[in-house]
Amino acid sequence: MTWFDLTSNWSDLRARIMTRFPNLDDGAMPFAKTNRERFEAYIAGTHDLTLSEAREELEDFLFVEQLAREAFDYRAQADV
Repeated sequence: MTWFDLTSNWSDLRARIMTRFPNLDDGAMPFAKTNRERFEAYIAGTHDLTLSEAREELEDFLFVEQLAREAFDYRAQADV
């Protein structure tokens, strides 16, 4: 999953990102989700991470979400 996918489907993914990063505040999301670097800095600041760690955590989140999406697509094709 890419940053574009995340921001394009924010309403669908909001609950999962809030579960992964529980210290995020809904009120800060409008500004944070418009700019990846800002969002990474916000994650770092709210979760006691370095900027590098926050970047890595976000990459991990996007990767896992992509794997889940691919697994869902695979199962859907297998059911056809």
